[in-house]
Amino acid sequence: MSKSTKTAVLYRMMTADHQCPYGRKTLHVLRSAGYEVDDQHLSNAEQINAFKAQHEVKTTPQVFIDGERIGGYEATRKYLGMSVTDPNATSYRPVAVLFALTALSALALSYSTAGALLTLQAAEWFIALSMVVLALLKLQDVESFSTMFLNYDLLAKRWVPYGYVYPYAEGLAGVLMLGGMLNWLSIPLALFIGGIGAVSVFKAVYIDKRQLKCACVGGATKVPLGFVSLTENLMMIAMAVWMLYRHGLGL
Repeated sequence: MSKSTKTAVLYRMMTADHQCPYGRKTLHVLRSAGYEVDDQHLSNAEQINAFKAQHEVKTTPQVFIDGERIGGYEATRKYLGMSVTDPNATSYRPVAVLFALTALSALALSYSTAGALLTLQAAEWFIALSMVVLALLKLQDVESFSTMFLNYDLLAKRWVPYGYVYPYAEGLAGVLMLGGMLNWLSIPLALFIGGIGAVSVFKAVYIDKRQLKCACVGGATKVPLGFVSLTENLMMIAMAVWMLYRHGLGL
Protein backbone atom coordinates (compact mmCIF):
# COMPACT_ATOMS: atom_id res chain seq x y z
CA MET A 1 0.00 0.00 0.00
CA SER A 2 1.28 3.44 -0.90
CA LYS A 3 2.21 5.69 2.03
CA SER A 4 0.06 8.41 0.50
CA THR A 5 -3.07 6.23 0.52
CA LYS A 6 -5.79 7.67 2.71
CA THR A 7 -7.53 5.07 4.83
CA ALA A 8 -10.60 5.05 7.03
CA VAL A 9 -12.41 2.48 9.13
CA LEU A 10 -16.20 2.49 8.89
CA TYR A 11 -18.47 0.66 11.29
CA ARG A 12 -22.03 0.39 10.03
CA MET A 13 -25.17 -1.61 10.70
CA MET A 14 -25.71 -4.45 8.24
CA THR A 15 -28.18 -6.92 9.74
CA ALA A 16 -30.44 -9.40 7.98
CA ASP A 17 -33.37 -7.01 8.45
CA HIS A 18 -31.76 -3.61 8.05
CA GLN A 19 -28.91 -2.07 6.10
CA CYS A 20 -28.33 1.44 7.42
CA PRO A 21 -28.79 4.02 4.62
CA TYR A 22 -26.50 6.49 6.37
CA GLY A 23 -23.84 3.80 6.46
CA ARG A 24 -24.08 3.43 2.70
CA LYS A 25 -23.95 7.21 2.22
CA THR A 26 -20.92 7.48 4.51
CA LEU A 27 -19.14 4.73 2.58
CA HIS A 28 -19.88 6.58 -0.65
CA VAL A 29 -18.55 9.97 0.50
CA LEU A 30 -15.38 8.40 1.89
CA ARG A 31 -14.64 6.55 -1.35
CA SER A 32 -15.53 9.65 -3.38
CA ALA A 33 -12.94 11.57 -1.32
CA GLY A 34 -10.27 9.03 -2.22
CA TYR A 35 -10.24 6.98 0.96
CA GLU A 36 -9.61 3.26 1.06
CA VAL A 37 -12.28 2.06 3.46
CA ASP A 38 -12.07 -0.82 5.90
CA ASP A 39 -15.80 -1.53 5.88
CA GLN A 40 -16.77 -3.23 9.14
CA HIS A 41 -20.29 -4.62 9.37
CA LEU A 42 -22.22 -4.80 12.64
CA SER A 43 -24.49 -7.69 11.80
CA ASN A 44 -26.53 -8.31 14.97
CA ALA A 45 -27.84 -6.56 18.08
CA GLU A 46 -25.06 -7.92 20.28
CA GLN A 47 -22.32 -6.50 18.05
CA ILE A 48 -24.12 -3.18 17.70
CA ASN A 49 -24.69 -2.76 21.44
CA ALA A 50 -21.13 -3.84 22.28
CA PHE A 51 -19.70 -1.34 19.76
CA LYS A 52 -21.81 1.52 21.13
CA ALA A 53 -20.79 0.70 24.70
CA GLN A 54 -17.08 0.37 23.84
CA HIS A 55 -16.90 3.72 22.03
CA GLU A 56 -19.56 5.49 24.12
CA VAL A 57 -21.70 6.42 21.12
CA LYS A 58 -25.46 6.28 20.64
CA THR A 59 -25.64 5.82 16.88
CA THR A 60 -23.97 4.20 13.91
CA PRO A 61 -22.32 4.54 11.44
CA GLN A 62 -19.05 5.67 12.98
CA VAL A 63 -15.88 6.56 11.09
CA PHE A 64 -12.30 6.39 12.36
CA ILE A 65 -9.41 8.04 10.52
CA ASP A 66 -5.83 7.78 11.77
CA GLY A 67 -7.13 6.26 14.99
CA GLU A 68 -9.40 9.23 15.71
CA ARG A 69 -13.16 8.85 15.84
CA ILE A 70 -14.69 11.27 13.34
CA GLY A 71 -18.34 10.43 13.94
CA GLY A 72 -21.32 9.65 11.73
CA TYR A 73 -22.42 10.73 8.28
CA GLU A 74 -22.70 14.49 8.86
CA ALA A 75 -19.53 14.61 10.98
CA THR A 76 -17.69 12.80 8.19
CA ARG A 77 -18.95 15.30 5.63
CA LYS A 78 -17.69 18.15 7.82
CA TYR A 79 -14.32 16.45 8.23
CA LEU A 80 -14.03 16.08 4.46
CA GLY A 81 -14.91 19.75 3.91
CA MET A 82 -18.34 18.99 2.44
CA SER A 83 -21.47 21.01 3.08
CA VAL A 84 -23.87 19.90 5.79
CA THR A 85 -27.52 20.84 5.69
CA ASP A 86 -28.82 22.80 8.65
CA PRO A 87 -32.37 21.50 9.28
CA ASN A 88 -33.36 24.88 10.74
CA ALA A 89 -31.85 27.01 7.98
CA THR A 90 -34.01 29.14 5.70
CA SER A 91 -34.24 27.66 2.22
CA TYR A 92 -35.98 28.68 -0.98
CA ARG A 93 -35.02 25.41 -2.68
CA PRO A 94 -38.48 23.73 -2.38
CA VAL A 95 -40.18 26.70 -4.02
CA ALA A 96 -37.52 27.10 -6.72
CA VAL A 97 -37.74 23.40 -7.64
CA LEU A 98 -41.54 23.51 -7.66
CA PHE A 99 -41.80 26.50 -9.98
CA ALA A 100 -39.02 25.18 -12.23
CA LEU A 101 -40.80 21.86 -12.71
CA THR A 102 -44.24 23.37 -13.27
CA ALA A 103 -42.75 25.81 -15.78
CA LEU A 104 -40.98 23.01 -17.65
CA SER A 105 -44.17 20.92 -17.58
CA ALA A 106 -46.17 23.81 -19.01
CA LEU A 107 -43.61 24.32 -21.77
CA ALA A 108 -43.65 20.61 -22.59
CA LEU A 109 -47.44 20.57 -22.79
CA SER A 110 -47.39 23.65 -24.99
CA TYR A 111 -44.88 22.07 -27.35
CA SER A 112 -46.80 18.80 -27.55
CA THR A 113 -50.12 20.50 -28.33
CA ALA A 114 -49.13 23.64 -30.25
CA GLY A 115 -45.66 22.83 -31.55
CA ALA A 116 -44.21 25.86 -29.76
CA LEU A 117 -42.77 26.42 -26.30
CA LEU A 118 -43.59 30.04 -25.58
CA THR A 119 -47.35 30.35 -25.91
CA LEU A 120 -50.07 32.08 -23.94
CA GLN A 121 -51.44 28.67 -23.06
CA ALA A 122 -48.10 27.71 -21.53
CA ALA A 123 -48.29 30.69 -19.17
CA GLU A 124 -51.82 29.70 -18.14
CA TRP A 125 -50.77 26.08 -17.59
CA PHE A 126 -47.79 27.20 -15.53
CA ILE A 127 -49.98 29.07 -13.05
CA ALA A 128 -52.63 26.35 -12.92
CA LEU A 129 -50.06 23.58 -12.44
CA SER A 130 -48.34 25.61 -9.73
CA MET A 131 -51.63 25.96 -7.90
CA VAL A 132 -52.27 22.21 -8.08
CA VAL A 133 -48.79 21.26 -6.85
CA LEU A 134 -48.84 23.86 -4.07
CA ALA A 135 -52.20 22.49 -2.92
CA LEU A 136 -50.84 18.94 -3.03
CA LEU A 137 -47.92 19.89 -0.77
CA LYS A 138 -50.26 21.54 1.71
CA LEU A 139 -52.57 18.52 1.73
CA GLN A 140 -49.75 16.12 2.62
CA ASP A 141 -50.18 17.35 6.20
CA VAL A 142 -53.18 19.63 6.30
CA GLU A 143 -53.07 19.78 10.10
CA SER A 144 -49.56 21.27 10.13
CA PHE A 145 -50.44 23.60 7.26
CA SER A 146 -53.56 24.92 8.97
CA THR A 147 -51.63 25.58 12.17
CA MET A 148 -48.95 27.59 10.39
CA PHE A 149 -51.59 29.31 8.24
CA LEU A 150 -53.34 30.58 11.38
CA ASN A 151 -50.28 32.67 12.21
CA TYR A 152 -51.05 35.20 9.51
CA ASP A 153 -54.18 34.56 7.42
CA LEU A 154 -56.88 37.10 8.34
CA LEU A 155 -59.87 34.88 7.52
CA ALA A 156 -58.45 31.78 9.18
CA LYS A 157 -57.94 33.79 12.38
CA ARG A 158 -61.65 34.59 12.41
CA TRP A 159 -62.85 31.20 11.15
CA VAL A 160 -60.43 28.38 11.95
CA PRO A 161 -61.89 25.79 9.47
CA TYR A 162 -60.75 28.04 6.60
CA GLY A 163 -57.22 26.77 7.22
CA TYR A 164 -58.45 23.30 6.27
CA VAL A 165 -60.58 24.51 3.36
CA TYR A 166 -57.92 26.66 1.70
CA PRO A 167 -55.68 23.92 0.16
CA TYR A 168 -58.71 22.06 -1.24
CA ALA A 169 -60.03 25.29 -2.73
CA GLU A 170 -56.65 26.11 -4.27
CA GLY A 171 -56.32 22.62 -5.74
CA LEU A 172 -59.86 22.67 -7.13
CA ALA A 173 -59.37 26.08 -8.73
CA GLY A 174 -56.07 24.95 -10.24
CA VAL A 175 -57.53 21.77 -11.73
CA LEU A 176 -60.52 23.61 -13.20
CA MET A 177 -58.29 26.31 -14.67
CA LEU A 178 -55.96 23.69 -16.09
CA GLY A 179 -58.85 22.22 -18.04
CA GLY A 180 -60.64 25.49 -18.74
CA MET A 181 -63.73 24.10 -16.99
CA LEU A 182 -66.46 25.68 -14.86
CA ASN A 183 -65.12 29.21 -15.12
CA TRP A 184 -68.10 30.43 -13.10
CA LEU A 185 -66.61 28.51 -10.14
CA SER A 186 -62.84 28.62 -10.65
CA ILE A 187 -62.58 32.37 -11.29
CA PRO A 188 -64.38 33.66 -8.17
CA LEU A 189 -62.75 30.92 -6.07
CA ALA A 190 -59.24 31.95 -7.13
CA LEU A 191 -60.07 35.64 -6.70
CA PHE A 192 -61.44 35.02 -3.21
CA ILE A 193 -58.62 32.91 -1.75
CA GLY A 194 -55.91 34.79 -3.65
CA GLY A 195 -57.23 38.18 -2.58
CA ILE A 196 -57.51 37.32 1.10
CA GLY A 197 -54.14 35.61 1.00
CA ALA A 198 -52.38 38.56 -0.63
CA VAL A 199 -53.81 41.04 1.87
CA SER A 200 -52.96 38.74 4.80
CA VAL A 201 -49.34 38.26 3.74
CA PHE A 202 -48.82 41.93 2.92
CA LYS A 203 -50.19 42.98 6.32
CA ALA A 204 -48.17 40.40 8.29
CA VAL A 205 -44.85 40.99 6.52
CA TYR A 206 -44.79 44.54 5.22
CA ILE A 207 -47.02 46.36 7.73
CA ASP A 208 -46.70 44.38 10.98
CA LYS A 209 -43.07 43.39 10.14
CA ARG A 210 -43.56 39.89 11.54
CA GLN A 211 -40.92 37.18 11.02
CA LEU A 212 -42.92 34.05 10.13
CA LYS A 213 -42.52 30.86 8.15
CA CYS A 214 -44.51 30.50 4.95
CA ALA A 215 -47.15 27.77 4.79
CA CYS A 216 -47.18 27.91 0.97
CA VAL A 217 -45.37 24.59 0.44
CA GLY A 218 -46.73 22.81 3.50
CA GLY A 219 -46.50 22.94 7.26
CA ALA A 220 -42.89 21.79 7.61
CA THR A 221 -41.38 24.44 5.35
CA LYS A 222 -38.40 26.64 6.23
CA VAL A 223 -39.33 29.23 3.60
CA PRO A 224 -39.85 32.66 5.22
CA LEU A 225 -43.23 34.30 4.78
CA GLY A 226 -43.05 37.13 2.29
CA PHE A 227 -42.34 37.36 -1.41
CA VAL A 228 -43.03 33.69 -2.25
CA SER A 229 -46.44 33.48 -0.57
CA LEU A 230 -47.40 36.90 -1.90
CA THR A 231 -46.41 35.75 -5.40
CA GLU A 232 -48.54 32.60 -5.03
CA ASN A 233 -51.61 34.67 -4.21
CA LEU A 234 -50.94 37.30 -6.86
CA MET A 235 -50.56 34.54 -9.46
CA MET A 236 -54.02 33.22 -8.55
CA ILE A 237 -55.48 36.71 -8.80
CA ALA A 238 -53.78 37.37 -12.15
CA MET A 239 -54.96 34.04 -13.55
CA ALA A 240 -58.52 34.68 -12.41
CA VAL A 241 -58.58 38.22 -13.86
CA TRP A 242 -57.12 36.98 -17.15
CA MET A 243 -59.65 34.16 -17.41
CA LEU A 244 -62.45 36.57 -16.54
CA TYR A 245 -61.26 38.82 -19.37
CA ARG A 246 -61.08 35.94 -21.83
CA HIS A 247 -64.35 34.43 -20.72
CA GLY A 248 -66.11 37.78 -20.89
CA LEU A 249 -64.96 38.27 -24.49
CA GLY A 250 -65.81 34.70 -25.39
CA LEU A 251 -62.24 33.92 -26.51
